[in-house]
Amino acid sequence: MTGHEGREPRVLLAVCGGIAAYKACEVLRALQKAGCEVRVCMTEDARRFVGETTFEALSKHPVATSLYGYAESPIPHITLAEWSDLVLVVPATANVMAKMASGIADDCVTTTLLAAACPVVVAPAMNVHMWQNPATQANLATLRARGVHIVDPATGLLACGEVGEGKLASVDQIAQAALDLLGCHNSVRHFCDTNDLAGMRIVITAGPTHEAIDPVRYIANASTGKMGYAIAAAAVARGAEVELVSGPTSLATPPGVRRVDVTSAAQMYDATVQAFSAADAAICAAAVADYTPAHPADHKLKKGREELDSIQLVRTKDILAELCRTCRTDQVVVGFAAETDDLVANATAKLMRKGADLIVANDVSRADSTFGSDTDRVTLVTADGAEPHETLPLADVATLVLDATRDLLEARR
Repeated sequence: MTGHEGREPRVLLAVCGGIAAYKACEVLRALQKAGCEVRVCMTEDARRFVGETTFEALSKHPVATSLYGYAESPIPHITLAEWSDLVLVVPATANVMAKMASGIADDCVTTTLLAAACPVVVAPAMNVHMWQNPATQANLATLRARGVHIVDPATGLLACGEVGEGKLASVDQIAQAALDLLGCHNSVRHFCDTNDLAGMRIVITAGPTHEAIDPVRYIANASTGKMGYAIAAAAVARGAEVELVSGPTSLATPPGVRRVDVTSAAQMYDATVQAFSAADAAICAAAVADYTPAHPADHKLKKGREELDSIQLVRTKDILAELCRTCRTDQVVVGFAAETDDLVANATAKLMRKGADLIVANDVSRADSTFGSDTDRVTLVTADGAEPHETLPLADVATLVLDATRDLLEARR
């Protein structure tokens, strides 16, 4: 993309303190892929949701969190305001929008916004009642009248558990609104998607497995399937033909993905082995149970009549080991290792023990890398060594995994 006056467009991302703050990471990456240079300022409350280290790693610049102590300028609010071609507020809280409407400047974000002479885009996210409150609506009307561009929130399930308007708009909508104002007429998808996996067939496993104790009880784990689904969505966007073997999750099937639903480890084993026979690669992101009850009851066990003092367990079939054992010379097998200690050592041992081409290791004892998180901090482990990465949004982790898988396939061929 050609930028303003022969340079890249400059976007200042202002991150506020809401549960949707992690989505700002994805917006940043989408803008970078579209050819923008992005810098970040944050409120103190935003730092409670996503640390500035994440944004520094993604933007390659210091993050302004205060009017004091900013490494690149003694007056960050003026420097950043003058540097920017556009300021994008994601997520915009009711509090920050109220300050903007009233001209209050009591921290780095609001002071920079008051000093900004460039276009401003605001993407609100909050509880439905906060959004519908007359004060919020009056502040929105004031901001619109002053020329601030609003990316209206969506309607859906909110973090508080209520359903209604207030959910942050999609990453694509927000990034596209910024690009349109910058005069960048190509779509976000044009920049984010490549076709480098065209012609490849990839089988991906995702989610937990449920091992029946009786018809209503089971043994499971904390996996949500988010990582596997993110990889499946990214693979299809890059042209791959994807079969997703999914344990029980509440996630929607990514467009273009063929999904096979399973419940138990045995069912996942059968479906994955069958799919792998016609695939170029397997990415085993599912958290498959290592053990299953030896004698599940065919009826609900009743307390007081059928005491469940112990459960006899047997080992499940090892999907990753089986795929590695049957792997053709032109196929690649990628496994995951969820660890709580000795991350690299345990992942390396798993790589050698199973015979995999790559192990994606993540420390699930970390809040930013555990089951259900929308970010992950992974280390890619191969026979050549370990490659650690900073905490990233799942979409970026998916890119790392797929890039490595592609490189392994190309080396095989």
